[in-house]
Amino acid sequence: FLPSLTPPDYPGLVDVIIGGDVPIVETAGRNPAEYLPALKEAGIKVIHKCTSVRHSLKAQSIGCDAVSVDGFECGGHPGEDDIPNFILLPRAADELEIPFVASGGMADARSLVAAMALGAEGMNMGTRFIATQEANATQGYKDMIVDSTANDIMYSPTFTGVHGNYLRPSVVNAGLDPENLPYADKNDMNFGSSGAGGDNQKKAWKDIWGSGQGIGNLHDVPSVKEAVDALVEEYEDAKKALDTKSA
Repeated sequence: FLPSLTPPDYPGLVDVIIGGDVPIVETAGRNPAEYLPALKEAGIKVIHKCTSVRHSLKAQSIGCDAVSVDGFECGGHPGEDDIPNFILLPRAADELEIPFVASGGMADARSLVAAMALGAEGMNMGTRFIATQEANATQGYKDMIVDSTANDIMYSPTFTGVHGNYLRPSVVNAGLDPENLPYADKNDMNFGSSGAGGDNQKKAWKDIWGSGQGIGNLHDVPSVKEAVDALVEEYEDAKKALDTKSA
């Protein structure tokens, strides 16, 4: 695996987080053990994003307070196991001692009820909040989320060297053929003009947009407040519907 030539200033970011009195931090993509002592000393709770039970158990063992368990349905990089939430979440519930939240394809109150039934304490929503008025995503990105369905999600390693879930219409709009993309692997994540992805890698994240499969249940671009208020109201309705079916 080739290290980044321009790694983020993680120590600096941790200092800013601590100085800003941030109460909860989510880490992802690498082992956060190096930064846990400083965060813990500042009283900050750490949630680590994991795409497998084995990674979740590792996060638990190094002292993370909770984990976000991401199924294959998530936008962006779903990890390497490709396990959907209906299988992943119950396994996490059976093996973890720390709390976890469900992530990946979570888009409405029914998602929350289902996630909690499978053992999660709550859920993360990513794509839902991209399609909100306050999000700094382009209007084209927001409109594409609302206009697309789960069938418009494509799975490819071309753009970052690691498989990710992307909106197929954005690939087409970027002038690429979704059915004829070059292959790139995680040993060639240079995002430059050389390597397997070549110029196509330069388009990653700017022109080619990630999305979770929950877009099939998103039909509007509300304010964040409207999205959360609707979630709370619909959660009660979803619970009542479930209670009625089980009566």
